[in-house]
Amino acid sequence: MNKFLNSSLQSKIISVCVFANILIFVVNVFLLAGINSMSKDMDMVYEDNRALNELTRALDDVQDSMTAYLSSKTSDSLESYYISAQELSNLAGDLSGRITDLSYNRMERNIKNMTSNYLTEVEGTIDGKRGRNVEKYRAGYERSTELYSYIKAYLSRLNLELFVSNSENFTSLLRAFKTFEIVAVVVMTLVMIGNVIIVTSFVKTMILPLKKLSDSADEVADGNFDIVLPTVHYNDEVGIVIGAFNKMVISIRDYIEKLRESLEKEKDMQEKELSMEAHLKDAQLKYLKAQINPHFLFNTLNAGAQLAMMEGADRTYEYVQTVADFFRYNVKNRQDTVRVREEVTLVDNYIQILNVRFSGDIGYDKQVDERLLDHHMPSMILQPIVENAVNHGIREMAGEGRILLKVYREDDNLCISIIDNGKGMSRETIEEILSGTRNPDKIRYDNNGIGMDNVISRLRIFAGKRDVISIYSKGEGYGCEVKLSLPLGEK
Repeated sequence: MNKFLNSSLQSKIISVCVFANILIFVVNVFLLAGINSMSKDMDMVYEDNRALNELTRALDDVQDSMTAYLSSKTSDSLESYYISAQELSNLAGDLSGRITDLSYNRMERNIKNMTSNYLTEVEGTIDGKRGRNVEKYRAGYERSTELYSYIKAYLSRLNLELFVSNSENFTSLLRAFKTFEIVAVVVMTLVMIGNVIIVTSFVKTMILPLKKLSDSADEVADGNFDIVLPTVHYNDEVGIVIGAFNKMVISIRDYIEKLRESLEKEKDMQEKELSMEAHLKDAQLKYLKAQINPHFLFNTLNAGAQLAMMEGADRTYEYVQTVADFFRYNVKNRQDTVRVREEVTLVDNYIQILNVRFSGDIGYDKQVDERLLDHHMPSMILQPIVENAVNHGIREMAGEGRILLKVYREDDNLCISIIDNGKGMSRETIEEILSGTRNPDKIRYDNNGIGMDNVISRLRIFAGKRDVISIYSKGEGYGCEVKLSLPLGEK
C-alpha cells in the first residue's frame, strides 16, 4: 500500500482507472452468465411439449403412410412407412417408463406401451398387405386405428397437463428473471457507487495535500509566515512540491527575522537621535526660561489683565488673559503626553491671539466629539500644525482665511483634522514634508521653533506606525487638510 501511495501521480491514476474498469468488467461477465443460464432454463420449459408434438406428428405420419400403402401398395409409401415408424419408435423410446404417483408420468408410460403395441399392429397390417392376406391386414388396420385414436387422446391430455405445468414453471422463471434483472441493476448500481467512492477517495487523498498547500500559500500571500507547515505524507510530485514550499517558507521566515533585527537596530539609532534632539530642545527651552522669569511674566500679564478689567476694556482683558494662558501652557507643561482637550484649548487660545493681532481675519470652526477629549496624545502637536497652516496657507491668499478643527472617531483610531482654505500645496511639497526632506530655507515666517519634521517624528514614535499623519490637497489654491490617526488607548 505504501509503495502504491509513494508512486507517481500518473501511476496512481492509471492503477485506479484500471482497477475500476476490471471490477465493472468482472461484474458484467457474471451478470451475463446468469442471464444466459436463465434464458436456457426458460427455453427448456416447453421442451416436453415440443417433444410430444413431435411424437404426435410422427404418429400421424405412421398412420398416414400405413393408410397410403394399404390403398396403393407402392414402394414410396412403404419406404415412407419405415422412416416414420423408425422415428416414432425413437421418440417413444425417449418417454419415461418409470412407475410413479404423478399422473403425467403414468400417462407417458401408457403412451410408450401403447405406441409399442401400435407399431406392432401396424407392422402386422403391412405384412398382411404384402402377403395378400385381406382378413389379416383389415383386422390389423382396425386395431391399429383404434390404438392410434387412444394414443392421440392420451397425447392431447398429456400435452395439456404439461402445458399447464410448464406455464406455471415459465411464470415462475419469468418472475425470477425479472428479480434477477432488478438484482443486476442493484449490483451494477452498487458497483458504480463503489467505483465512485474509490475514485473520490483517491482524488481526495491526492487533492487534500494540495488544498492544504493552497491554504498555506494564501496565508503566506497575506503576509502570515507563522503558519503550520503542511506535512509531506508521500514522496510523489505533490509531496515534492510541498517540501519545496516548506523550505521556501522557512527561508523567508529566517530572512524576515534578520530584517526585523536590522530594523530594530535602525529604530534604536533613530530613537537615540530623536532623544538627543529632544534634549537639545529642552536645553534651549531651559535657556529661555532662565532668561525670562515665568512668574514675573505671568504676574505682569495678570496685572495688565486686571488693569484692563478695572478700566472696562473687556477685549483687552480677554486678550491679555488668553496670552497668559498660552504662555503658561508652553512654559509649564513638561509632560510628553497631554489630553486632547488641552491641545484643543491651546489652539483656541492661539487663534484668538492671532485674530487680535490681524484684526480678526481668520475664521475658526470646530466639530469636536466631546467623548474623545479625555484621550491622550503627544503635547505641542496641534498648535504647530495650525501655525503652519496660517503662515504657509492663509497669509498668502486673498480674502478671509478659515480653519476647521475636527475631532472624531474612525474605526479604532482617534482622528484629528485641521483643514484650511489657504493656497494649498503640490504633491511634491506634501512628499517633502512627510519624508522630512523639506528645505528649511523655503520657510519664510517665524514660528515657535517646533517644525513639522519634529511633530511628525514624535507622532510616529507615539503611535508606532508611519501612517499616523497624512496631508491632502487638490493642489495650489484648493486649501489643505492635515489628518492625524492616533490609536485609541484608555482615557
